[in-house]
Amino acid sequence: MPSAIEVLTGSPFGAQLVEGGLPHFDPLGWDPDLGLDRAIDLLGWTCQRTSSGEVTEAIDRLRRASRSRPVLVGPVDIGLLLHQPWSAGEANGNDHWVVVLAVDDEQVLFHDPDGFPFATLPVGAFASAWNSQKVECAGPFTMRSDFRRVRQVDVLAALRNSLPAAQRWLAGGRQYEGQTQHGALGGGAAVERLAAQILAGLDDRTLGHLTGFAVRVGTRRLSDASLWLGEVGAREAAEVADLQARLLGSVQYSLVAGETQAAAAMLRQLAGTYDDLRTALGAFCRN
Repeated sequence: MPSAIEVLTGSPFGAQLVEGGLPHFDPLGWDPDLGLDRAIDLLGWTCQRTSSGEVTEAIDRLRRASRSRPVLVGPVDIGLLLHQPWSAGEANGNDHWVVVLAVDDEQVLFHDPDGFPFATLPVGAFASAWNSQKVECAGPFTMRSDFRRVRQVDVLAALRNSLPAAQRWLAGGRQYEGQTQHGALGGGAAVERLAAQILAGLDDRTLGHLTGFAVRVGTRRLSDASLWLGEVGAREAAEVADLQARLLGSVQYSLVAGETQAAAAMLRQLAGTYDDLRTALGAFCRN
């Protein structure tokens, strides 16, 4: 089921590269906060989404909400999650989500899907991560609570209903509101540009982002998409997504080993598959 939710968010259907930013293997204009709202709705659920406020008010709000049921909290800045042994203890702008179970005067109890069930942090430390000043996809102190089912939706039906949006993401995604994103590229064009950057030489930050996060996450998302596209009967699209997962997954070793020519070659093959996936999804949706 978590893998189905990942597909429902729309995350596997594209790639993006904005000038001055880090590369991501998700659609241009997409972000996890937007994807969560979409997945929740597709599955027939609703919730109360709140954000902003002062630290004390936000913690009180979280404490009250968690008394009745778990609360989805995020984004939090993963660099400030001090229970993780690799935490730098400094905000880095990398987003993450956790499920809060309880809050008392001293600590927050939560499940961290990064492999830390029943983790705890002092209230102040948790609030610092939750404040998420460097995270761009949502405001500080964002949380979702009071989840309620408003209609019965089968998971496969939800996935089928998500495919027109997947096509749109592959076609270019959502337009940025109120601003022109100079140098923003999506899909195959973004991946082609990334291949060129790899050949020219990546800075340590971008290389670390790719090898430590973006490639493995993007590969897993594409693998999830292949699985669930097959489950709903979109076999041609499933085969394209499987090829994408294999191509992107093969980039990991090449980047770590410094084999830039091989990494760029795999990415250039990947770049040509985004239109193939959009075409396959379009054919399935028309039937």
